[in-house]
Amino acid sequence: MQEAIKYLSEKDTVFKLIVEKYGMPTIPKRPQGFETLVLLILEQQVSIDSAKATFLKLKAKEKNFEPEFLLHISDEEYRSIGVSRQKTAYIKALSHSIIQNEIDIESLASKSSQQVREELIKIKGIGNWTIDVYLMFSLQSPDIIPLGDIAVINTIKELLNIHDKQEIETYVVKWSPYRSAATFLLWHYYLNKRNRRVVY
Repeated sequence: MQEAIKYLSEKDTVFKLIVEKYGMPTIPKRPQGFETLVLLILEQQVSIDSAKATFLKLKAKEKNFEPEFLLHISDEEYRSIGVSRQKTAYIKALSHSIIQNEIDIESLASKSSQQVREELIKIKGIGNWTIDVYLMFSLQSPDIIPLGDIAVINTIKELLNIHDKQEIETYVVKWSPYRSAATFLLWHYYLNKRNRRVVY
């Protein structure tokens, strides 16, 4: 991480200022596999804390947290613990893809980021944000920046005064090959400035 921060600070002084003001960021890590992907689906467009609460209710239904089980929970049961109709469909699509051997989650660790993206994007409800976070948190990919993440975009706008989406996409290329570290720093700033604490 030190090497990444040194590199990023040379590219943009804002990264040096973030560390000076708020210290080192947390590097989020989550296990590879089905459970993490289900949690990431639940986290889409809601707070991490809210998604985690729903996830724990879902896990409480069955200790053996497997695709077969999640596929056969009724939509009403999902709704009763706070899972929207849309996210229920996404969880079932993921479960179905695994049961039908359309995807082998265990094999993703041995593939490139692009190959992982090409495989996961085929599953209904798994878009680029979910894939980006899985690559960063579970596969420790070093060069990912989720430009579908509101906190990342808002922080770039605030610190660098870049507001055009295309311009942002072009600009962040200069942070390669450490764009994941850049993302962790941007999140770190966003949360600390708002006095928020997140447990990934």
